[in-house]
Amino acid sequence: MTAARGRTGRPPLTEERKAEIRLEIARAAVDLFVAQGVTATTGEQIGEAAGVSARTVWRYFPSKESCVRPLFSEGIDAIAALLRAWLPGQPLEELFDGGFAHEGLFDRATIGDLVRLTRTEPGLRSVWLQTYDEAEPVFARALAERSGLPADDLGPTVRAAMLNAALRAAVEHHAWRTAEAPGDTATAEAELTGTLRSALAVAAEGLT
Repeated sequence: MTAARGRTGRPPLTEERKAEIRLEIARAAVDLFVAQGVTATTGEQIGEAAGVSARTVWRYFPSKESCVRPLFSEGIDAIAALLRAWLPGQPLEELFDGGFAHEGLFDRATIGDLVRLTRTEPGLRSVWLQTYDEAEPVFARALAERSGLPADDLGPTVRAAMLNAALRAAVEHHAWRTAEAPGDTATAEAELTGTLRSALAVAAEGLT
């Protein structure tokens, strides 16, 4: 008898599991960056903290700074979904009401630490800004879909740019302001939501 032909060994990872591994690596990287700085952190250390090999780390990410990318980008699709569900006549500042805290858009404590690091770590700053650059067309498509306009229409494009800038400014403002007084989770969550609401209200007013 001959052995059955076909794939042997471990079954391939699902896309869901791959995403989980990326997030595990990202959180491990942030913890190490906060504790000892980016320069002192190695891929081997990140892998050990995440429970994977250094080879796995480099398979998923081209550099140690890029390991944090999933934490920055995981909310893009969720925010786009909120934009598509944004009701006509609903104030923009209510966009996250009832959804922000419960949709898992951000790991607030980790993101706060990470955003604060972008002030002093150019490599992380580059990843942070690149993520927002990539979010802009996603938001523009969501706004165009909501309005029934072509994806390349100027109106949704400009509105997405304003929204994107407002969100980034709000998250950074919150991170800088709470650096020395993080408080409890519920308070931090309420403060971040309030900051986002204020930023979106300003964006909705436009230029005067």
